[in-house]
Amino acid sequence: MSTSSHEIAGAPCWVSLMTRDLEAAKRFYAGVLGWRFRASGLGDGFAVALREGTPVAGIGALAEPLDVPVAWTPYFAVEDADVTAGRIRERGATMAVGPLTFGTGRAGLAADPAGAVFGFWEGAVVPDWSVGRGSAPAWLDLHTRDALASSAFYGQVLGWAGEGPGRCVASHEHDHVVLRHGSDDVAHISGSAAEGTSDAAIRPRWRVHFPVPELEATITSAVGRGGSVASPVGTSAASRWVELADPDGARFTVVAPQSLGGGTTRTADGRAGPALP
Repeated sequence: MSTSSHEIAGAPCWVSLMTRDLEAAKRFYAGVLGWRFRASGLGDGFAVALREGTPVAGIGALAEPLDVPVAWTPYFAVEDADVTAGRIRERGATMAVGPLTFGTGRAGLAADPAGAVFGFWEGAVVPDWSVGRGSAPAWLDLHTRDALASSAFYGQVLGWAGEGPGRCVASHEHDHVVLRHGSDDVAHISGSAAEGTSDAAIRPRWRVHFPVPELEATITSAVGRGGSVASPVGTSAASRWVELADPDGARFTVVAPQSLGGGTTRTADGRAGPALP
């Protein structure tokens, strides 16, 4: 059971939303994703989202002095927040916030050289929180202009060299980069060539995907609560997904198992299984 960022350095360790209206955001995500909330220990301006009692994500009230976007942001575990901030600056990227002390650790918010926003965290982590497992986010992906250049940047900043236990390894496969933590695929990095669009059409950003049992019901729930649909529905052999925007404009993706008919679905690894409720 990992309890420190030092044990999983380089891996995704949390996702968080900064929003203008915390109570409105809690009502929206409770209705759309079935989350419940508890205090985070960081004051009234922060809450931890729970799904069936398991921590899923953080939601915080956006403080006016902070010039950060209303957006879902992935955080990566690091051994030393100050060293990480220095690496970011050395490689032509931007430190937007921090590193600052929060509760049991230190956090920073940055934008990579292409402009995609991400965070990093040094300190205690949520035990057993992992992308792709249980109630945690189903997936992270970086949509950018040059997948290899972005992979090199994050590899140097976050240590994706695969050296030592618990380290992430990034590898180029087909037309994108896959990030693995142990045996788990935890992120994709795809470039404009893979998307079939021009560089000018790409707004580089990290996308956070959450699992849902049924796609159309989730879309209906989000729109009925003031959200909107931000992309066409995507499909694969294993799943269907769509990007939504909450009432404050923060985008997130929901992913549902692909129905096979006859009361069965495909699980995330492509195997046939019983239909989800």
